[in-house]
Amino acid sequence: MRIAEKFQELKAKKEKALIAYVCAGDPGEDATKEYVHALVKGGADIVELGLPFSDPVADGPTIQAASDRALEAGMNPDIYFELAASIKEQVPLVCMTYYNLIFRRGVEKFVKDCAASGITGIIVPDLPIEEADDILKASKIHGVDIIFMVTPITDKDRMQKIFSKDSGFIYIVSRLGVTGARADVAKSTRDILGKVNTTLPRAVGFGISNGKQAAEVIAAGADAVIVGSAFVNIIASQENVKERLEKLARELKAECSGQ
Repeated sequence: MRIAEKFQELKAKKEKALIAYVCAGDPGEDATKEYVHALVKGGADIVELGLPFSDPVADGPTIQAASDRALEAGMNPDIYFELAASIKEQVPLVCMTYYNLIFRRGVEKFVKDCAASGITGIIVPDLPIEEADDILKASKIHGVDIIFMVTPITDKDRMQKIFSKDSGFIYIVSRLGVTGARADVAKSTRDILGKVNTTLPRAVGFGISNGKQAAEVIAAGADAVIVGSAFVNIIASQENVKERLEKLARELKAECSGQ
């Protein structure tokens, strides 16, 4: 399923999207498939399937540790694409990874492999818009969305450059710093949503970990909330993981549905 189709479906139902992140291969391939199923069962509309990298510069300690566990378990791009292809949930899958892995595999081959394995979007936190021509060209050939990030310090001109190239949705980084669960929603979230003038859905990530925060972000005007570290923390605990993932997803989705 394409990302645009999912947002159209949600718009018809007057719902906002829950985008859930898991690190592929943490702690193993079979577990990842089970966890994705639990998240979708709980209400996740889109799943970010992280391809682990040894130096994930945009991620905080929680997702760094998940990447380490996945790499130690043997996850690599070949296995990643096999895993993605084996996931049969009826939601869009988005690859989140770092450019080194894409460059080493070959940009067009990487994008082609994404399309072949059912991945319909790619997020590359360390790829600036100015250096993205190759991946944008490949994305048009293979029908994969390239999703860029805007932050509280992205200026107006750069935002417009991103909006002219972006597809799928705009990934709004709610605060400066790295990923990780926070106790509050940053004021910068409301400020940046006011500046993001685009027809694409606006998805807010970094720091959202519970239903109250999701409700605040939706009330501020977001079309989607992105939650990663809160789910990864549950996986790391190894305690009733599937049940707790589904429960948290259900709590977050309830706020996205206005329930």
